[in-house]
Amino acid sequence: MSETPFQPLAFVQNLIVRGLIGFALLLPYRWRIPLMGRILQGFLGKLAGYRRRADENLALIWPQLPLIDRCMIASQALDNAGRTVMENYSTAEFTARQANIAPTGAGLDALEDAARHGRPVILVSGHFGNYEAARACLVARGFTIGGLYRPMRNPYFNAHYIRTMEAFGGPVFPQGRAGTAGFVKHLKSGGLLVLLFDQRAPGAMIDFLGRPAQTALSAAELALRYNADLIPFYATRRTDGLSFDVELEAPIAHTDALEMTKALTHSLEERVRAHPEQWFWVHRRWA
Repeated sequence: MSETPFQPLAFVQNLIVRGLIGFALLLPYRWRIPLMGRILQGFLGKLAGYRRRADENLALIWPQLPLIDRCMIASQALDNAGRTVMENYSTAEFTARQANIAPTGAGLDALEDAARHGRPVILVSGHFGNYEAARACLVARGFTIGGLYRPMRNPYFNAHYIRTMEAFGGPVFPQGRAGTAGFVKHLKSGGLLVLLFDQRAPGAMIDFLGRPAQTALSAAELALRYNADLIPFYATRRTDGLSFDVELEAPIAHTDALEMTKALTHSLEERVRAHPEQWFWVHRRWA
């Protein structure tokens, strides 16, 4: 079996990030989370190009906003992203905190009913707040929730990031033929799965925040194929920067994949408009 060729730049980048994470893990939880937010908000976000991309995306979507407001949103979005990374590496403490959350929303009853009857469920969210907080909250209530993830470009970072996702409870599957096969098998058995749908992927051009964005239809297609409930869910960060509100919205009605994905998109749009600083503006969403 062929090994991944050595990539010097990716190797060094991983060493830097791993070193920062390792140092932060030595600190108390209430300090390490905002510290990583500040680091990504500062030099690391600029070095990785995230700040530039966030500024460009905000200028594209909300050009009417004063520059100072767009800069504030970009800074806060990077802070949220940094906090999210550190939370996901603080598995034991992070999951313990989420066990105290009482989830709300019409989708909670639907999820519990599906679990009782062995009906599959696809929980759908975007890179907003920290969706792992919602997953951890539901796992603490007895649900086993798997996930489908997009492997990171840096193979060294990807290897240990996968382990952090697995630690939240439930199998995780990489995008691609093998991963999708495992994902579908879990779904067909009546399993619960998480999908994030807000990154650029083959599918249909659907307006997101007023601009056409290439959007995968896979969540809706799988829901239709396997008669799974399709439930939007969100973990919104509170003003203390450390805790969350978890809400499951009512299931999306089964119609066709395009209309269902438009409904998912509209749901996420409402969250982003209400809390723009909590969405990951660092992605190439419209490129």
